[in-house]
Amino acid sequence: MLGVVLAAATTVATVVPMQNVFASFKQGQSGPEVAAIQEQLLMEGYDIGIPDGVYGARTVSAVKKYQASMGLKADGIIGDFTYKKLMGKNMPTRRQLHDNRGSYGGYGYGNYGSGMANQLISVAYDYVGVPYVFGGTTPWGFDCSGYTQYVFAQMGIDIPRTADAQYYAYPKVSSDDLQPGDLVFFETYEPGPSHCGIYIGNGQMLQAGSSTGVTVSNVFGGYWGARYIGAARVL
Repeated sequence: MLGVVLAAATTVATVVPMQNVFASFKQGQSGPEVAAIQEQLLMEGYDIGIPDGVYGARTVSAVKKYQASMGLKADGIIGDFTYKKLMGKNMPTRRQLHDNRGSYGGYGYGNYGSGMANQLISVAYDYVGVPYVFGGTTPWGFDCSGYTQYVFAQMGIDIPRTADAQYYAYPKVSSDDLQPGDLVFFETYEPGPSHCGIYIGNGQMLQAGSSTGVTVSNVFGGYWGARYIGAARVL
């Protein structure tokens, strides 16, 4: 009988880590998924400043206002229901906000990609918070393709200037085959690729958005997910 009890305890200990370790997003957490939440709040009209991937007091305040507007408990914590209402999808079942954070500003992109891709993304993170400037190609201000071109140039790689030219210049990759360092593209104000970003893994990208400046965003959810059209591989 004791052996059965021990076996059951062992089974429970094995299963529990496979569950959703983080039951909610709340103040003090950080990572690309927090940045995606911030960006969605911004697009919903809530003042969170520049999405920086840090769940601070300003984000808590915006979440409370959003929850109140939806008739939810306004506690500033994003649980399963708030997440689904805001992001339009179910809460991820196994997030790794801290376990795979890497060494780039706490955001992390897992342990994927080549050494060159890792270096590229490290450089790309250096410009988080740089404001959006139409036609901008320097750290004083970037537009989307000016940002991607500049980051690749720091690696000694010359890519075309505009989003559509970047899209057509390189081999295409499916969403199932995306790797960190790939360019991801979106159709926004005109048919065809008109916005781009740098894929960093875990469904996230770094991009220079007109309302956010350089920030971490969700490729496949929210505003960008509805406009995603494809990816291209430079590295």
